[in-house]
Amino acid sequence: MTLVTYELADHVATITLNRPEARNAINGALREDLNAAWNRFREDEDAWVGILTATGDVFCAGGDLKDGAGSVGTFAGTFWEKPTINSFESGMELFKPTIAAVHGPCVGYGLTGVLFCDFVIASTAATFSFPEVSLGVPTIVGAIRLPERVRWADAMELLLTGKPMTAQRAKEVGLVWRLVEPENLQAEAQAWARTLTEAAPLAQRATKEVAWRTANMGWIESVRFGETMRKVAAATDDVVEGIQAWRDKRKPQWKGR
Repeated sequence: MTLVTYELADHVATITLNRPEARNAINGALREDLNAAWNRFREDEDAWVGILTATGDVFCAGGDLKDGAGSVGTFAGTFWEKPTINSFESGMELFKPTIAAVHGPCVGYGLTGVLFCDFVIASTAATFSFPEVSLGVPTIVGAIRLPERVRWADAMELLLTGKPMTAQRAKEVGLVWRLVEPENLQAEAQAWARTLTEAAPLAQRATKEVAWRTANMGWIESVRFGETMRKVAAATDDVVEGIQAWRDKRKPQWKGR
């Protein structure tokens, strides 16, 4: 059984957690498959937009507590010696647009992965939680990322209580971007992904990278970096195609090069 599936259609890669019998808890094998899927997406020139989703009624039950490798992956060190960056969830540099399509409980490690997606589309049956503090364990990567996505007190509500937040509440605080009925979740995610593929993929990546990197830069450094990225993008075939399509009053045919 494949624990994480990777499907590519019309420039949209769908990465699916596929361990429903264990509530999609992250064990060592699933972690390896998930890392491989994100690496494939990053390197796949035909993949422009990624969707992270899951099979079954639970998006992800978090790290498998019976298998410490589910949380840290397979590398030297113990459960408590997690390196700074070892996966998409922990900060892989990936500037392609990403969407999380969430149904059911989204817990711990699963929520950390969702926080790294640009768009969170959730079903009304979704819930979100960081239960680590209820186990006596601090949340680390989630504590770094969540305050960047929502207001401080709303972030602390999740991080310091360990209690689940409903999809409706998550929409109110800005964690969820769109809220849909469960039967419409996958169609909504796919439709938005198709919309994203209408824009030039290399220009999207350059724009996202500017937004990402300049968050911690001064103004002058930010503008200089942005103008450098503009020059890089200006050398692509897609820029030529975009201008010519505008002149011809037709839809551009992006090549991603």
